[in-house]
Amino acid sequence: MEQTTLLNLGPVSWILLAVLLVCAAAIWRFALHRQFHDVLLAGLRALLQLAVVALLISQLSRQPALALLFVALMFLVAAWTSGHRIAPAGRWWLACIPIAAGVLPTGALMVLSGVLPWNALALIAVFGQQIGGAMSTTTLAGRRIEAELTGRRGEVEAAVALGFTWPAARLLMAQPIAGEAVVPSLDQTRTAGAVTLPGAFVGLILGGANPLDAGLIQLLVLISLLAVNTSAAWLTLALSSRGAWHPEPSEPLGAGVGAES
Repeated sequence: MEQTTLLNLGPVSWILLAVLLVCAAAIWRFALHRQFHDVLLAGLRALLQLAVVALLISQLSRQPALALLFVALMFLVAAWTSGHRIAPAGRWWLACIPIAAGVLPTGALMVLSGVLPWNALALIAVFGQQIGGAMSTTTLAGRRIEAELTGRRGEVEAAVALGFTWPAARLLMAQPIAGEAVVPSLDQTRTAGAVTLPGAFVGLILGGANPLDAGLIQLLVLISLLAVNTSAAWLTLALSSRGAWHPEPSEPLGAGVGAES
């Protein structure tokens, strides 16, 4: 039988999906001591959302303007998701800033240079990957930085007592670990072709594209993601250093409390 995809789809694939999801949920619950339903709900949401997206994309394939509206929706969902991971009771909507700072300049350069065609499917595919990358980086960087600042609150206050402003004191503690969120993207780029074969590359090859063209397209995607993710991590660090996510009542946003007179 001729094989047209990397995976054989059929009834068994649905059974395998259920088995893998339950296994992941069990490990999440009993080994990592989290809520069992977190993984189950994530899997079910992915199923429903992918089904809806597949239908929408089929309708938007010839309408770039509407595709951009769909991309805007993706952006809002990404900001909500990331923001609630970092500051569910704080200024979660500020997650829009690092995500936009990563995606908008990079995407604009790709469109204006003509590398990214004004095509609905291309716009959704590329911007979707970039928004997803920026969301993950913002979440990882924000949570890691906020945890670092909370754990080293005494050191931050000591730096302020020595004459640092609050932003400078936070930056002193958080800057060394801010780039950790970009490491997965960096490793994916460094090992592309050696450890993993990225999805875009494999899909293009299966679709009959020239291997060299497929490689160049995948390289553009990987490098653009590096630009997106480093920008998102940088802006997340800037927000955290200014106490933007959880401003204290006695400390206005970005104030230099404790600065030298």
